[in-house]
Amino acid sequence: MTPQVGVNVVCAVLPGHVEPLRGVLGQIGQRPADNAVIPFGRLEGVHFARLLLLDETTGLDGVPIPAQLILMADLDAPLQTRLAELVDAAGPGLDAVFGHCAGYPGCDAITRQARLAFLRGHLAASDAHYTNTIGRTVRQIRQEARLREAIEGFLDTGARWSGQGPAQVRAAIQDVVGADPELAWASSPADERDLAWRLRELVWLVLVPLLALVVALVLLPLVVLVLAVFVVALRWHELHEPVSTEMPSAEHVAELTAIEDHGPQNQFSVVGFVKPSRFRHFTIRVVLFLTDYGARHLFNHANLAGVKTIHFARWLPIDGRRRMIFASNYDGSLESYMDDFIDKVWWGLNATFSSGQGYPRTDFLLFGGSRDELAFKHILRLRQVPTQVWYSAYERLTALNIENNARIRAGLNGPMSPADAARWLALL
Repeated sequence: MTPQVGVNVVCAVLPGHVEPLRGVLGQIGQRPADNAVIPFGRLEGVHFARLLLLDETTGLDGVPIPAQLILMADLDAPLQTRLAELVDAAGPGLDAVFGHCAGYPGCDAITRQARLAFLRGHLAASDAHYTNTIGRTVRQIRQEARLREAIEGFLDTGARWSGQGPAQVRAAIQDVVGADPELAWASSPADERDLAWRLRELVWLVLVPLLALVVALVLLPLVVLVLAVFVVALRWHELHEPVSTEMPSAEHVAELTAIEDHGPQNQFSVVGFVKPSRFRHFTIRVVLFLTDYGARHLFNHANLAGVKTIHFARWLPIDGRRRMIFASNYDGSLESYMDDFIDKVWWGLNATFSSGQGYPRTDFLLFGGSRDELAFKHILRLRQVPTQVWYSAYERLTALNIENNARIRAGLNGPMSPADAARWLALL
Protein backbone atom coordinates (compact mmCIF):
# COMPACT_ATOMS: atom_id res chain seq x y z
CA MET A 1 0.00 0.00 0.00
CA THR A 2 1.05 3.57 -0.52
CA PRO A 3 0.91 6.24 2.18
CA GLN A 4 -1.97 8.61 2.69
CA VAL A 5 -1.95 11.99 0.99
CA GLY A 6 -3.30 15.35 2.02
CA VAL A 7 -5.19 17.50 -0.47
CA ASN A 8 -5.59 21.26 -0.14
CA VAL A 9 -7.75 23.21 -2.59
CA VAL A 10 -7.49 26.97 -1.98
CA CYS A 11 -9.80 29.38 -3.86
CA ALA A 12 -10.65 33.07 -3.67
CA VAL A 13 -14.37 33.72 -3.14
CA LEU A 14 -16.05 36.14 -5.54
CA PRO A 15 -17.18 39.51 -4.13
CA GLY A 16 -20.73 39.31 -2.81
CA HIS A 17 -20.70 35.51 -2.67
CA VAL A 18 -19.58 34.95 0.92
CA GLU A 19 -23.02 34.73 2.52
CA PRO A 20 -24.61 32.52 -0.18
CA LEU A 21 -21.60 30.23 0.10
CA ARG A 22 -21.89 30.19 3.88
CA GLY A 23 -25.47 29.00 3.47
CA VAL A 24 -24.41 26.11 1.21
CA LEU A 25 -21.68 25.09 3.65
CA GLY A 26 -24.18 25.18 6.50
CA GLN A 27 -26.35 22.72 4.57
CA ILE A 28 -23.42 20.35 4.01
CA GLY A 29 -22.22 20.71 7.59
CA GLN A 30 -25.50 19.39 9.01
CA ARG A 31 -24.92 16.00 7.33
CA PRO A 32 -21.36 15.89 5.99
CA ALA A 33 -21.39 12.16 5.27
CA ASP A 34 -24.69 12.04 3.39
CA ASN A 35 -26.04 15.27 1.94
CA ALA A 36 -27.26 16.37 -1.47
CA VAL A 37 -24.25 18.57 -2.26
CA ILE A 38 -20.94 16.83 -1.42
CA PRO A 39 -21.64 13.51 0.36
CA PHE A 40 -18.16 12.74 1.71
CA GLY A 41 -19.33 9.43 3.14
CA ARG A 42 -19.92 8.06 -0.36
CA LEU A 43 -16.31 8.63 -1.42
CA GLU A 44 -13.73 5.89 -1.19
CA GLY A 45 -10.56 6.49 0.76
CA VAL A 46 -11.48 9.73 2.55
CA HIS A 47 -10.38 9.63 6.20
CA PHE A 48 -11.22 13.23 7.13
CA ALA A 49 -12.39 16.26 5.18
CA ARG A 50 -13.23 19.86 5.98
CA LEU A 51 -14.38 22.99 4.23
CA LEU A 52 -13.23 26.32 5.66
CA LEU A 53 -14.62 29.71 4.69
CA LEU A 54 -12.16 32.45 5.66
CA ASP A 55 -13.55 35.97 5.71
CA GLU A 56 -11.77 38.75 3.90
CA THR A 57 -9.10 40.51 5.91
CA THR A 58 -6.10 42.80 5.61
CA GLY A 59 -2.52 41.61 5.75
CA LEU A 60 0.16 42.93 8.09
CA ASP A 61 1.43 44.87 5.07
CA GLY A 62 -1.91 46.61 4.62
CA VAL A 63 -2.78 44.68 1.46
CA PRO A 64 -6.39 43.36 1.37
CA ILE A 65 -6.86 39.58 1.32
CA PRO A 66 -10.13 38.33 -0.24
CA ALA A 67 -12.40 35.76 1.37
CA GLN A 68 -11.26 32.23 0.64
CA LEU A 69 -12.72 28.76 0.50
CA ILE A 70 -10.42 25.91 1.46
CA LEU A 71 -11.04 22.20 1.03
CA MET A 72 -8.75 19.96 3.08
CA ALA A 73 -8.89 16.18 3.10
CA ASP A 74 -6.79 13.26 4.26
CA LEU A 75 -6.98 10.53 1.64
CA ASP A 76 -5.71 7.11 0.74
CA ALA A 77 -3.43 7.46 -2.27
CA PRO A 78 -3.39 7.99 -5.18
CA LEU A 79 -4.49 11.61 -5.12
CA GLN A 80 -5.62 11.83 -8.74
CA THR A 81 -7.94 8.85 -8.29
CA ARG A 82 -9.52 10.45 -5.23
CA LEU A 83 -10.06 13.75 -7.08
CA ALA A 84 -11.70 11.93 -9.97
CA GLU A 85 -14.00 10.10 -7.53
CA LEU A 86 -14.97 13.42 -5.96
CA VAL A 87 -15.86 14.91 -9.32
CA ASP A 88 -17.82 11.83 -10.37
CA ALA A 89 -19.76 11.55 -7.10
CA ALA A 90 -20.46 15.23 -6.52
CA GLY A 91 -20.15 17.11 -9.82
CA PRO A 92 -23.22 19.36 -9.45
CA GLY A 93 -22.43 19.74 -5.76
CA LEU A 94 -18.98 21.03 -6.61
CA ASP A 95 -20.66 23.57 -8.89
CA ALA A 96 -22.88 24.69 -5.99
CA VAL A 97 -19.84 25.21 -3.75
CA PHE A 98 -16.95 26.24 -5.97
CA GLY A 99 -19.21 28.17 -8.34
CA HIS A 100 -18.88 30.96 -5.76
CA CYS A 101 -15.11 31.07 -6.36
CA ALA A 102 -13.03 33.03 -8.86
CA GLY A 103 -12.03 31.08 -11.95
CA TYR A 104 -14.65 28.34 -11.74
CA PRO A 105 -15.98 27.41 -15.19
CA GLY A 106 -19.22 29.08 -16.24
CA CYS A 107 -22.47 27.21 -16.83
CA ASP A 108 -21.73 26.66 -20.52
CA ALA A 109 -18.22 25.33 -19.81
CA ILE A 110 -18.90 22.95 -16.91
CA THR A 111 -17.71 19.46 -17.78
CA ARG A 112 -16.08 16.65 -15.85
CA GLN A 113 -12.67 17.67 -17.17
CA ALA A 114 -13.28 21.34 -16.37
CA ARG A 115 -14.12 20.49 -12.76
CA LEU A 116 -11.03 18.32 -12.45
CA ALA A 117 -8.88 21.02 -14.02
CA PHE A 118 -10.19 23.60 -11.56
CA LEU A 119 -9.41 21.42 -8.54
CA ARG A 120 -5.96 20.54 -9.83
CA GLY A 121 -5.23 24.15 -10.67
CA HIS A 122 -5.99 25.25 -7.11
CA LEU A 123 -4.03 22.57 -5.25
CA ALA A 124 -1.67 23.90 -2.59
CA ALA A 125 1.11 21.96 -0.89
CA SER A 126 1.41 21.62 2.87
CA ASP A 127 4.74 22.44 4.47
CA ALA A 128 4.33 19.56 6.90
CA HIS A 129 1.85 16.72 7.24
CA TYR A 130 1.38 14.26 10.11
CA THR A 131 -0.35 10.90 9.74
CA ASN A 132 -1.07 8.78 12.80
CA THR A 133 -0.07 5.54 11.09
CA ILE A 134 1.22 5.77 7.54
CA GLY A 135 -0.35 3.26 5.17
CA ARG A 136 -3.41 2.36 7.25
CA THR A 137 -6.40 2.79 4.93
CA VAL A 138 -10.00 3.69 5.63
CA ARG A 139 -11.01 0.21 4.56
CA GLN A 140 -8.57 -1.41 6.97
CA ILE A 141 -9.70 0.76 9.88
CA ARG A 142 -13.35 -0.06 9.28
CA GLN A 143 -12.68 -3.76 8.74
CA GLU A 144 -10.65 -4.08 11.92
CA ALA A 145 -13.40 -2.32 13.90
CA ARG A 146 -15.91 -4.87 12.59
CA LEU A 147 -13.48 -7.67 13.44
CA ARG A 148 -13.29 -6.55 17.04
CA GLU A 149 -17.09 -6.35 17.25
CA ALA A 150 -17.41 -9.89 15.81
CA ILE A 151 -14.87 -11.34 18.25
CA GLU A 152 -16.48 -9.60 21.22
CA GLY A 153 -19.86 -10.88 20.13
CA PHE A 154 -18.46 -14.40 20.03
CA LEU A 155 -16.85 -14.04 23.46
CA ASP A 156 -20.05 -12.68 24.99
CA THR A 157 -21.62 -16.12 24.84
CA GLY A 158 -20.85 -16.53 28.55
CA ALA A 159 -19.89 -19.50 30.70
CA ARG A 160 -18.42 -21.70 27.97
CA TRP A 161 -15.02 -20.05 28.57
CA SER A 162 -14.77 -21.00 32.24
CA GLY A 163 -11.83 -23.33 32.84
CA GLN A 164 -10.21 -22.64 29.46
CA GLY A 165 -6.79 -21.05 29.23
CA PRO A 166 -5.90 -18.01 27.12
CA ALA A 167 -4.34 -20.14 24.37
CA GLN A 168 -7.53 -22.23 24.06
CA VAL A 169 -9.74 -19.17 23.90
CA ARG A 170 -7.48 -17.63 21.26
CA ALA A 171 -7.61 -20.85 19.22
CA ALA A 172 -11.41 -20.80 19.36
CA ILE A 173 -11.43 -17.21 18.15
CA GLN A 174 -9.07 -18.13 15.30
CA ASP A 175 -11.39 -20.96 14.26
CA VAL A 176 -14.47 -18.74 14.25
CA VAL A 177 -12.74 -15.95 12.31
CA GLY A 178 -11.27 -18.39 9.81
CA ALA A 179 -14.66 -19.98 9.19
CA ASP A 180 -16.41 -16.69 8.47
CA PRO A 181 -16.06 -15.70 4.78
CA GLU A 182 -16.65 -12.03 5.66
CA LEU A 183 -13.66 -12.11 8.04
CA ALA A 184 -11.33 -14.21 5.90
CA TRP A 185 -9.10 -11.18 5.26
CA ALA A 186 -8.21 -11.06 8.97
CA SER A 187 -6.28 -14.33 8.73
CA SER A 188 -3.56 -12.48 6.81
CA PRO A 189 -1.37 -9.75 8.36
CA ALA A 190 -2.03 -6.18 7.34
CA ASP A 191 0.46 -4.87 4.79
CA GLU A 192 0.41 -1.18 5.59
CA ARG A 193 3.49 -0.19 3.61
CA ASP A 194 4.79 -1.85 0.46
CA LEU A 195 8.45 -2.69 -0.11
CA ALA A 196 9.07 -0.04 -2.79
CA TRP A 197 7.72 2.66 -0.51
CA ARG A 198 9.83 1.42 2.40
CA LEU A 199 12.98 1.55 0.27
CA ARG A 200 12.27 5.09 -0.93
CA GLU A 201 11.63 6.26 2.60
CA LEU A 202 14.79 4.55 3.85
CA VAL A 203 16.85 6.39 1.25
CA TRP A 204 15.33 9.72 2.26
CA LEU A 205 15.69 8.88 5.96
CA VAL A 206 19.43 8.32 5.57
CA LEU A 207 20.14 10.92 2.89
CA VAL A 208 19.03 14.05 4.77
CA PRO A 209 21.14 13.58 7.93
CA LEU A 210 24.03 12.24 5.84
CA LEU A 211 24.09 15.37 3.66
CA ALA A 212 23.81 17.55 6.75
CA LEU A 213 26.76 15.74 8.34
CA VAL A 214 28.90 16.06 5.20
CA VAL A 215 28.17 19.78 4.92
CA ALA A 216 28.91 20.28 8.60
CA LEU A 217 32.25 18.48 8.35
CA VAL A 218 33.38 20.08 5.10
CA LEU A 219 32.24 23.59 5.98
CA LEU A 220 32.57 23.40 9.76
CA PRO A 221 33.90 26.96 10.35
CA LEU A 222 31.18 28.43 8.11
CA VAL A 223 28.48 26.30 9.73
CA VAL A 224 29.55 27.47 13.19
CA LEU A 225 29.50 31.08 12.03
CA VAL A 226 26.06 30.73 10.42
CA LEU A 227 24.64 29.09 13.56
CA ALA A 228 26.09 31.84 15.73
CA VAL A 229 24.56 34.53 13.51
CA PHE A 230 21.23 32.67 13.52
CA VAL A 231 21.14 32.44 17.32
CA VAL A 232 21.94 36.15 17.70
CA ALA A 233 19.29 37.10 15.12
CA LEU A 234 16.77 34.76 16.73
CA ARG A 235 17.32 36.25 20.16
CA TRP A 236 17.05 39.80 18.80
CA HIS A 237 13.74 39.01 17.16
CA GLU A 238 12.40 37.25 20.25
CA LEU A 239 13.17 40.27 22.42
CA HIS A 240 11.75 42.88 20.03
CA GLU A 241 8.69 41.24 18.44
CA PRO A 242 5.27 42.24 19.84
CA VAL A 243 3.37 39.73 21.96
CA SER A 244 -0.42 39.65 21.90
CA THR A 245 -2.28 40.50 25.10
CA GLU A 246 -5.69 40.31 23.42
CA MET A 247 -8.25 37.85 24.75
CA PRO A 248 -10.84 36.03 22.65
CA SER A 249 -14.31 37.48 22.90
CA ALA A 250 -17.13 35.54 24.52
CA GLU A 251 -18.98 35.52 21.17
CA HIS A 252 -15.98 34.02 19.35
CA VAL A 253 -15.51 31.32 21.99
CA ALA A 254 -19.22 30.49 21.92
CA GLU A 255 -19.13 30.09 18.12
CA LEU A 256 -16.20 27.67 18.42
CA THR A 257 -17.52 25.64 21.34
CA ALA A 258 -20.80 25.11 19.48
CA ILE A 259 -19.01 22.80 17.02
CA GLU A 260 -16.72 21.03 19.50
CA ASP A 261 -17.01 17.99 21.76
CA HIS A 262 -19.92 16.28 20.00
CA GLY A 263 -18.15 12.90 20.03
CA PRO A 264 -14.81 11.22 20.76
CA GLN A 265 -13.17 13.06 17.84
CA ASN A 266 -12.70 16.77 17.31
CA GLN A 267 -11.46 19.21 14.67
CA PHE A 268 -9.13 22.20 15.06
CA SER A 269 -8.46 24.94 12.52
CA VAL A 270 -6.13 27.86 13.25
CA VAL A 271 -5.21 30.66 10.84
CA GLY A 272 -2.55 33.23 11.64
CA PHE A 273 -0.15 35.67 10.05
CA VAL A 274 3.51 34.78 9.89
CA LYS A 275 5.69 37.49 11.42
CA PRO A 276 6.72 39.68 8.48
CA SER A 277 10.52 39.55 8.76
CA ARG A 278 12.52 37.51 6.27
CA PHE A 279 14.24 35.87 9.21
CA ARG A 280 10.94 34.49 10.51
CA HIS A 281 9.88 33.28 7.08
CA PHE A 282 13.21 31.46 6.73
CA THR A 283 12.91 30.00 10.24
CA ILE A 284 9.41 28.63 9.77
CA ARG A 285 10.39 26.98 6.47
CA VAL A 286 13.32 25.20 8.12
CA VAL A 287 11.30 24.19 11.17
CA LEU A 288 8.42 22.80 9.12
CA PHE A 289 10.81 20.94 6.81
CA LEU A 290 12.24 19.21 9.89
CA THR A 291 8.71 18.68 11.26
CA ASP A 292 7.63 16.98 8.05
CA TYR A 293 10.78 14.85 8.03
CA GLY A 294 10.15 13.76 11.61
CA ALA A 295 6.48 13.01 10.93
CA ARG A 296 7.34 10.83 7.95
CA HIS A 297 10.31 8.96 9.36
CA LEU A 298 10.30 9.09 13.16
CA PHE A 299 6.72 9.61 14.35
CA ASN A 300 4.86 7.61 11.73
CA HIS A 301 3.11 4.99 13.85
CA ALA A 302 0.50 6.09 16.38
CA ASN A 303 2.76 8.33 18.47
CA LEU A 304 3.77 11.97 17.94
CA ALA A 305 6.51 12.45 20.53
CA GLY A 306 4.26 11.07 23.27
CA VAL A 307 0.96 12.46 21.94
CA LYS A 308 -1.21 9.57 20.76
CA THR A 309 -4.54 11.29 20.15
CA ILE A 310 -3.95 12.89 16.72
CA HIS A 311 -5.26 11.25 13.56
CA PHE A 312 -3.96 13.77 11.00
CA ALA A 313 -2.49 17.28 11.12
CA ARG A 314 -0.96 19.72 8.64
CA TRP A 315 0.63 23.15 8.28
CA LEU A 316 -0.48 24.91 5.09
CA PRO A 317 0.89 28.27 3.90
CA ILE A 318 -1.57 30.55 2.08
CA ASP A 319 -1.64 34.10 0.69
CA GLY A 320 1.90 33.94 -0.67
CA ARG A 321 3.07 32.52 2.66
CA ARG A 322 1.81 35.55 4.57
CA ARG A 323 -0.54 33.31 6.56
CA MET A 324 -0.32 29.74 7.84
CA ILE A 325 -3.15 27.31 8.56
CA PHE A 326 -2.75 24.55 11.11
CA ALA A 327 -5.51 21.95 10.90
CA SER A 328 -5.82 18.76 12.91
CA ASN A 329 -8.19 15.91 13.68
CA TYR A 330 -7.80 14.68 17.24
CA ASP A 331 -9.48 12.85 20.12
CA GLY A 332 -10.89 14.32 23.30
CA SER A 333 -11.68 17.89 24.28
CA LEU A 334 -9.77 20.93 23.11
CA GLU A 335 -8.60 21.58 26.67
CA SER A 336 -7.12 18.09 27.03
CA TYR A 337 -5.63 18.37 23.52
CA MET A 338 -3.81 21.60 24.34
CA ASP A 339 -2.73 20.31 27.76
CA ASP A 340 -1.32 17.18 26.14
CA PHE A 341 0.92 19.28 23.91
CA ILE A 342 1.89 21.75 26.61
CA ASP A 343 2.92 18.93 28.96
CA LYS A 344 4.66 16.64 26.45
CA VAL A 345 5.87 18.56 23.40
CA TRP A 346 5.95 22.22 24.45
CA TRP A 347 9.25 22.57 22.57
CA GLY A 348 7.54 21.45 19.37
CA LEU A 349 4.72 23.95 19.84
CA ASN A 350 7.22 26.74 20.28
CA ALA A 351 9.30 25.75 17.27
CA THR A 352 6.35 25.45 14.88
CA PHE A 353 4.10 28.28 16.14
CA SER A 354 6.46 30.96 17.47
CA SER A 355 6.86 32.53 14.02
CA GLY A 356 3.18 33.40 14.19
CA GLN A 357 2.22 37.01 14.91
CA GLY A 358 1.43 37.59 18.60
CA TYR A 359 2.72 34.24 19.91
CA PRO A 360 3.92 34.32 23.56
CA ARG A 361 7.60 35.22 23.85
CA THR A 362 10.00 32.30 23.39
CA ASP A 363 13.60 31.85 24.50
CA PHE A 364 15.95 30.43 21.87
CA LEU A 365 13.03 29.10 19.81
CA LEU A 366 12.24 26.09 22.03
CA PHE A 367 11.74 27.48 25.52
CA GLY A 368 9.17 29.79 27.10
CA GLY A 369 6.24 30.39 24.74
CA SER A 370 3.63 27.72 25.41
CA ARG A 371 4.93 27.30 28.95
CA ASP A 372 2.92 30.47 29.62
CA GLU A 373 -0.17 28.30 29.45
CA LEU A 374 -2.85 30.96 29.70
CA ALA A 375 -1.26 33.25 27.09
CA PHE A 376 -0.77 30.29 24.76
CA LYS A 377 -4.39 29.18 25.05
CA HIS A 378 -5.62 32.73 24.49
CA ILE A 379 -3.62 33.17 21.28
CA LEU A 380 -4.80 29.81 19.93
CA ARG A 381 -8.44 30.68 20.61
CA LEU A 382 -7.92 34.06 18.97
CA ARG A 383 -6.51 32.47 15.82
CA GLN A 384 -8.94 29.55 15.73
CA VAL A 385 -11.64 29.74 13.06
CA PRO A 386 -14.93 27.85 12.77
CA THR A 387 -14.82 24.75 10.60
CA GLN A 388 -18.06 24.99 8.63
CA VAL A 389 -17.92 21.40 7.32
CA TRP A 390 -16.10 18.52 8.99
CA TYR A 391 -16.31 14.84 8.06
CA SER A 392 -14.81 11.73 9.64
CA ALA A 393 -15.01 8.28 8.06
CA TYR A 394 -14.92 6.58 11.49
CA GLU A 395 -16.23 9.17 13.90
CA ARG A 396 -16.74 6.80 16.85
CA LEU A 397 -13.17 5.49 16.86
CA THR A 398 -10.33 7.17 18.72
CA ALA A 399 -6.74 6.80 17.54
CA LEU A 400 -6.16 4.43 20.46
CA ASN A 401 -9.21 2.35 19.41
CA ILE A 402 -7.82 2.09 15.89
CA GLU A 403 -4.37 1.04 17.07
CA ASN A 404 -5.89 -1.45 19.49
CA ASN A 405 -8.04 -2.99 16.74
CA ALA A 406 -4.95 -3.34 14.55
CA ARG A 407 -3.16 -5.17 17.36
CA ILE A 408 -6.14 -7.51 17.75
CA ARG A 409 -6.01 -8.35 14.06
CA ALA A 410 -2.22 -8.86 14.21
CA GLY A 411 -2.62 -11.18 17.22
CA LEU A 412 -4.75 -13.61 15.23
CA ASN A 413 -1.72 -14.73 13.25
CA GLY A 414 1.39 -16.64 14.22
CA PRO A 415 2.41 -18.62 17.32
CA MET A 416 1.84 -17.14 20.76
CA SER A 417 2.72 -18.23 24.29
CA PRO A 418 -0.06 -18.54 26.91
CA ALA A 419 1.23 -15.35 28.57
CA ASP A 420 1.17 -13.49 25.25
CA ALA A 421 -2.30 -14.88 24.52
CA ALA A 422 -3.52 -13.53 27.87
CA ARG A 423 -2.14 -10.09 27.03
CA TRP A 424 -3.75 -10.27 23.59
CA LEU A 425 -7.14 -11.21 25.07
CA ALA A 426 -6.86 -8.19 27.37
CA LEU A 427 -7.10 -6.01 24.26
CA LEU A 428 -10.70 -7.16 23.78
